[in-house]
Order: sequence, then C-alpha cells, then structure tokens
Amino acid sequence: FGRIYTKAPKPASTNIVPIPSPDPDAEGRRLVGVQVDGQILRGFPTPSGRLEFYSRTLTDWGWAEYSLPTYIKSHIHRERLATDETVLISTFRLPVQIHTRSANAKWLDEIAHTNPLWIHPSHASRLSVQTGDLVRVETEIGYFVVRAWVTEGIRPDVVACSHHMGRWKLSDEGQRQLMATVSLAHEGSEWGLKRQRGVAPYETSDSDTLRIWWTDVGVHQNLTFPVHPDPVSGMHCWHQAVRVKRAEVGDKYGDISVDTQKSREAYKRWLGLTRPADTHSPDGTRRPYWLLRPLKPAREFYRLPEEKELVS
Repeated sequence: FGRIYTKAPKPASTNIVPIPSPDPDAEGRRLVGVQVDGQILRGFPTPSGRLEFYSRTLTDWGWAEYSLPTYIKSHIHRERLATDETVLISTFRLPVQIHTRSANAKWLDEIAHTNPLWIHPSHASRLSVQTGDLVRVETEIGYFVVRAWVTEGIRPDVVACSHHMGRWKLSDEGQRQLMATVSLAHEGSEWGLKRQRGVAPYETSDSDTLRIWWTDVGVHQNLTFPVHPDPVSGMHCWHQAVRVKRAEVGDKYGDISVDTQKSREAYKRWLGLTRPADTHSPDGTRRPYWLLRPLKPAREFYRLPEEKELVS
C-alpha cells in the first residue's frame, strides 16, 4: 500500500461539490491516489488515503475516545431528560418548502404554509389536547405557541414541528404570501414576538395573488432554540428537550418568548464542553486543514496567533 502524488496541476472539473483536501507531501505534490497490490486507485480523501475506521485526526486533536466508531449519548438521550420533557424533532420538515429559497413559489406556498406540532394520540390524551388546540412548547430559553396536530404518524415519545415556516416581518412591506406581520418588544433580556396579521389576497400583475385563501404562515420556532455547538465539530445540535403544555391564559397563536441571557448561559455551558485548539492542537493550527470546508481559507489563516500577537 502506498500513496501517489503528482506535480501536475489539478485539472478542471464539472463537479462543483467540494471534497476534503489532504496535505501534499514534503515536496509539495498533491495527493491523487493510492497504490494497492500494484494497482493505482483513487482512494479516499483522507490523510491515509483509505476509508478510515480509526481516525488519527480525532486522536491528535484530543478526542481519542471517539477515534473509533462508538455510541454517544446526546443531550436529548432519554437518561438526560426530566420526567416531563420530550424530544422536539426540529429538523423535521414537510417535503415541499426549501428553507427560505422557495418562499416565492406560489404553488408551493399554497400546498405548505403552516407547521402544526405533530403529537401522538397517547401524548395528546395526557394533555387533553385535540387537533387544532393551541399548545405551548417550552425550551430552556423560552417558548412558542403553535397548534397541535394529533397523529399516529409520529412516535409517542417525541413531537415534531416542520421548519421552513413562520417567516415574519415588522411592517407590511416585503414578501406578502408567506410572511406574517409581527410586533417585537423586549424588557431587559426578555424578548417577545406577537403576530399582528397573517397573509391575505393582494393585487399585482399576477392574478393569482388575488386567489390567496390562507392566512396562516406558521410559527418561527427557531428563535426559541439556544445555540448548542457540538463540542467536536462545532455544528449546531438542533434537537431540543422541551415541555409541551396546553396554552396558558393569554397565549395567542404564533407567540414567541425568548430570554437572551438564558441563551448566552446555555451557549457558554456548551462551549465549556469543547477542547480548544490552543491547548489541543498538534500543529499550532485552529483545525485540521484537510477537513472539508465549502469555502476554504488559505493555509496561513489556520495558524493560531502567537502569544505576542495576542498581547499587541
């Protein structure tokens, strides 16, 4: 087994999807493949050129316990949930809208424009909730108020609320077929968002805008999620431990409440789970250079600042 390098420039490719780029060799030649039993193969874009079952990168960067595949109990593992908590699958979505990119697709908006909370009949029964009732979904930093949709299409121990919904604006200007007009207020670190108006028919050069029959555009649940950076990758851990309750007196559909101080405290707790590069980097860089990044900075920007640079 051996690695194959070349001094030839990388040829142009029609593949626009980025791939990881392992380091060149000591002579600056780029890795193009591996040799196995005398045969040259492309291999994998990893430091070893192989499909890695064991990751030396994780070991070198201070995560040796995860260098082999293993089961990790996440923040929403059942052992870490309180007795009255359940898991909100916030990455669930109806297969119609695509983030904010499809908000101007009028036919898609007509098909999917709201995001009720999917809840199993056994769970709904404990709460005395029926389809269409308002429920309050409480996270560790706030809550949102949404309608329930009671269905056996979801497990009894989880709830789900489709994302891509709940777009909002502070005035009547802007997109008018999938954005609610809201008011935003705060006192100290506590912020509240209340829906003022949904959508309605309006006149344009496209006669279909007069055919808008819906008013509901969903609830923006993401505002109530604290930042949960995964300690290893830094990517956001979306799933939430929540408490689902019947709506309280005064709750209105679309209400959102968030305490930004609690959000900051949650972020700092998660930040404390990381193993910073300044104490764990094996080569004085911020992160492994070979790992995939859609827009990759030049190598010099990976270098950690020296102590004298920090002082100046």
